[in-house]
Amino acid sequence: MVLSSVLGFPRIGANREVKKAVEAYWAGKISADDLTKAAAEVKKSSWTNIKDRGVDLIPSGEFTLYDHVLDHSVAFNAIPKRYQGLGLSDLDVFFAMGRGRQADGVDVPACEMKKWQVFDSNYHYVVPELSESTDFKLLYNKALAAYNEAKALGVVTRPVVLGPISYLVLGKAAKEAPATFQPISLLPKILPVYKQLLSELKAAGVESVQIDEPILVLDKAADLDKQYASAYAELAPVAPKIVLTTYFSRLDSNINFVAKLPVAGLHIDLVRAPQQLGGVLAAIKSTPIVLSLGVVSGRNIWKTDFAAAIKFGQTAIAALGADRVIIATSSSLLHTPVTLASEKKLTEQQRDWFSFALEKASEVATIAAVLSGSQDATVSAALEANKVSIAKRREFESTSDDAVRKRVAAITPDMYNRQSPFAVRKEVQAKHLNLPKFPTTTIGSFPQTKEIRTARAKLGKGEITEAEYDEFIKKEIQMVVRFQEQVGLDLLVHGEPERNDMVQYFGEQLNGFVFTQNAWVQSYGSRYVRPPIIVSDVSRSSPMTVKWSSYAQSITEKPMKGMLSGPVTILNWSFPRDDVSRKMQSQQLALALRDEVVDLESAGISAIQVDEPAIREGLPLRRSDWDEYLEWAVDTFKLSTAGVTDATQTHSHFCYSDFGDIFPSIQRLDADVISIEFSKSDMKLLHTFREYGYSNQIGPGVYDIHSPRVPSKEEIIERLKTTLAIIPDHLMFINPDCGLKTRGWKETETSLANLVAAARWARENA
Repeated sequence: MVLSSVLGFPRIGANREVKKAVEAYWAGKISADDLTKAAAEVKKSSWTNIKDRGVDLIPSGEFTLYDHVLDHSVAFNAIPKRYQGLGLSDLDVFFAMGRGRQADGVDVPACEMKKWQVFDSNYHYVVPELSESTDFKLLYNKALAAYNEAKALGVVTRPVVLGPISYLVLGKAAKEAPATFQPISLLPKILPVYKQLLSELKAAGVESVQIDEPILVLDKAADLDKQYASAYAELAPVAPKIVLTTYFSRLDSNINFVAKLPVAGLHIDLVRAPQQLGGVLAAIKSTPIVLSLGVVSGRNIWKTDFAAAIKFGQTAIAALGADRVIIATSSSLLHTPVTLASEKKLTEQQRDWFSFALEKASEVATIAAVLSGSQDATVSAALEANKVSIAKRREFESTSDDAVRKRVAAITPDMYNRQSPFAVRKEVQAKHLNLPKFPTTTIGSFPQTKEIRTARAKLGKGEITEAEYDEFIKKEIQMVVRFQEQVGLDLLVHGEPERNDMVQYFGEQLNGFVFTQNAWVQSYGSRYVRPPIIVSDVSRSSPMTVKWSSYAQSITEKPMKGMLSGPVTILNWSFPRDDVSRKMQSQQLALALRDEVVDLESAGISAIQVDEPAIREGLPLRRSDWDEYLEWAVDTFKLSTAGVTDATQTHSHFCYSDFGDIFPSIQRLDADVISIEFSKSDMKLLHTFREYGYSNQIGPGVYDIHSPRVPSKEEIIERLKTTLAIIPDHLMFINPDCGLKTRGWKETETSLANLVAAARWARENA
């Protein structure tokens, strides 16, 4: 019999219950017990809903109030010393590590946060800080607690645990660690803790455990074969049956040592890497390893093509037998919305295209039932309905916008390049903008207050008119502009009060997108996003941002910066089409943005920022696939920005990204100014700039906006001193490390005042 499996589930709740409870706890409105109860209700709903859909292997232990990697660090006592001895509860230590804390005499910054871009995702994890003094011990067995919690509800689950080697590789050397220290060297120290955790699961009657080792799909895993062999030789005898789980790419040659590990099962992602099936089957055929086939996407929202998925299953069954095959989601469903049932405004045609997390649970159960030879009428009906749905979608996909396709075909190499090289542009822009040395600016957004959200909601409900909403937005922009003038910023922004999200806002004004009401996905902590869905060719009907940027410029003598999201970021932070290439979708977006950039310039906007925080995130996991991606990703950014004159200063922003491996591509973007995150990353990004050299202007983020902490003037000055040892002063901007949308006004005012004061110090002393 073929079993079905879900590898993980969204933690947010169908109506964002976890976000609301966590933020209420931070605000002191509910107790820790209330928060625990809210979390328990969401877990109960997830487990019972997955069970009701007929899934055999239900995940537990992957739920978190902030981040599962942070959970793991705290449970294993990998808690940096700065969070110890503060008189905080365990829960508050956990949150302090994730977001920092500045209250009740405690002032500690957050741990570094990094995109799960190691695995090309917009999810952020809290980076473990490790050193030889890290004292691993099991403070609590989260996997066991969740298993028992589900069991008490009548749901038998398969616990999920982040594997030891992936955990260590995802970590970083703490500041106190020697320069030569590598976190993987701690493997002998951490294995006894894993053995305790797993033996406790086995003693509790757990039959199998899902151990996630996602780094197995990376090139670097090839050098860790001995560590994998020794680690799992120790773990297997004391653990329940181990299902080793990989996702987001292919094993390639790593299957040669993985197939020799003493594990009961192996999961592979056939949505992202279908070509690996044959090699994996050949490698494990003579072993007892059960193969879990990831045939239902954990990363996109399109309905699964049952016929294609069943073919994969049949191929595996022919090689291994039905008892050695599991049908599963390709990865955790963390990256998808909870349920399509919450969507009331999609058309019937659109609803028929999509499948969210709960619907995907039904899909794996149905595919497994078909492969097991089920004669159930409901299974047969689901199979036939899927066939009809897929045929209708393919028919829709066969249509295209000829004008858009012809414009893409007409792109020429000269459209990627500015009129003059940077050195020439810099002189022209200096005269045109007349900015001081160490110019100060922000990344774009200002706090999205309750009043802004209320006005937007009222407009959507028809409770206020468009004219009334416009007047409200004008007043918000006036307030933001006046504040920037008063605090002393040099290059201003309009604050983006009219924007709901940096991707959704543009998608709503472009042809080719569909939007949801409640399809939220976790980005980090309590920050959720609602990605738009690209369903057809993309084009711009009219200007999208000119109205408000030009209004903001009309009320100040200082230069105003236009704000756009870049083509690669809009693509990566949307649910993309799966019937045409990402390159084509990015080119279509770039052409629409190129028109917007030119219109902004014509409207008198002399600085235009086109953000690409997702350009590193979209990098394929295997190095052999990098060149093709980087060529079109960089080209589409350049296509979007190169239509302006030398006098217009182009900016771009990148956050929580490692650039070392792709720095030549960052240089090739040829933005006049780039702003980067570096306040939480021990400034290692700056060392990359020193290593490679960088001729254009750069704004290293001098404080972390993802934390409610307010940095002092002195703290910012110390960062500037470090920065000036690497970045020439004539190339440097001063700015926060990301937009201010999620922050409150009080902390924003004080933080930016301290930033401007630090810039004055730099002008006087540097």
